[in-house]
Amino acid sequence: MRKMMISGVTALALLTGGIVGFGSVGSSVEAAQATTKFKDVPATHWASSAINLAVEQGYFKGYADGTFKPSSPVTKAEMASILGRLSEQPNASTQEQNNFTDIPEWAKSGVSIAIAKGFINPSNYKGKLDAQGALQRGEMATWLTQGLTVVDPEYKQALSDVTNTVVPAKEYFTGKLASTQKNAVAVALGTGLMSVANDKTFGVDRTTTRAEVAVLIARYAAVSKTKPADFQGLNELRAVGLTGTNLNIIAPKYQKAGPEKFSESYDYSKVTGDFGKVRNQELVTVTNYADLKVKNWIIVNPYVKGTERSIYYPVFVDEKDRLLRGAYYSFTEFDISIKNSMNQLQAGSLIHSPTINALTSPSTKAFSEYGPKHINDLLGPKGVFIVKNPVYWGHGLLHFDKSLNPGVRLTLKDGTNYTVVPN
Repeated sequence: MRKMMISGVTALALLTGGIVGFGSVGSSVEAAQATTKFKDVPATHWASSAINLAVEQGYFKGYADGTFKPSSPVTKAEMASILGRLSEQPNASTQEQNNFTDIPEWAKSGVSIAIAKGFINPSNYKGKLDAQGALQRGEMATWLTQGLTVVDPEYKQALSDVTNTVVPAKEYFTGKLASTQKNAVAVALGTGLMSVANDKTFGVDRTTTRAEVAVLIARYAAVSKTKPADFQGLNELRAVGLTGTNLNIIAPKYQKAGPEKFSESYDYSKVTGDFGKVRNQELVTVTNYADLKVKNWIIVNPYVKGTERSIYYPVFVDEKDRLLRGAYYSFTEFDISIKNSMNQLQAGSLIHSPTINALTSPSTKAFSEYGPKHINDLLGPKGVFIVKNPVYWGHGLLHFDKSLNPGVRLTLKDGTNYTVVPN
């Protein structure tokens, strides 16, 4: 075990409850449970196994009174020291210097190693880490996902791909997720490295607790050994970021319509199966009440469970919900520019499609808890829109039954024709 030179109050804090040792995640949880017991970590505690393993491996130490204090916050200096001890984490190809001026003596080596391993980027700070301050979850997501980019460059690409994605966390839908943290939060959620709380928030400003860190150590070890492409949730987030839809992942049977679906005189070169080419572009509408764009289009298969479920299932669908005739849910984020005035029924007439449907928003409990914009929030008396530029999520169905004409077709004003059908 590596020794650190510490002194005074810092030494006391570390010896009674701080972070010690250099062990790596890998020993059995059973062994950890057999050797460590804490009065405030019963077997029923949600993180008991991870806590015991982290202590057994030397990342944490209990307090003198027999407690672990699982809800106590972890400082940035402490977390940096832990990350520096991840023995299987390679060093970054480009090394940055530890130029922080506020690192306590006992943590300087740990912070420098964490920087070398790519978890912390000093250029994102202004000379001070606020090392003694509690580490918040948004910054934790940034550190961990930066570390992943060193392990596998494809994670770096993933961080770029999710720039314009829909993040399944309440802060995203309520406009409270900072752009500087959005990508990291998306990748953390897409890999299962981190998750939302019961209130559906990621909690970017919440402090990271000792219990959470114990869990995150084990999760990071697992995620870092997994290819980004093996996470369906991350694949969805990347697809939505790049194209505006997860259709090809959740409903891959839907493909670009072949030329046989069009008349011989039609210019098939205008047909595309790439939703990215129609995203945020003005569409040809059936009626002339408004100009219409589609920002995002999310598909959810309600019949699968576990890891096969869409990462967006908890946002839009209640657990009990099922559909008839094998349909999937379709959720569309509309950007509408009303020309004079328009009511709800007229919004529904803009596109005659059961799939891309602007008539209603989801009425699920899940949807209300995550806080996306609902059409009812934008309507006044007699169902008339009270804003000229409503942006909201609509609710439709993606059919597979060919007797229901399940194809989806959107046409841009420049003639581009997005048409997909189930094959």
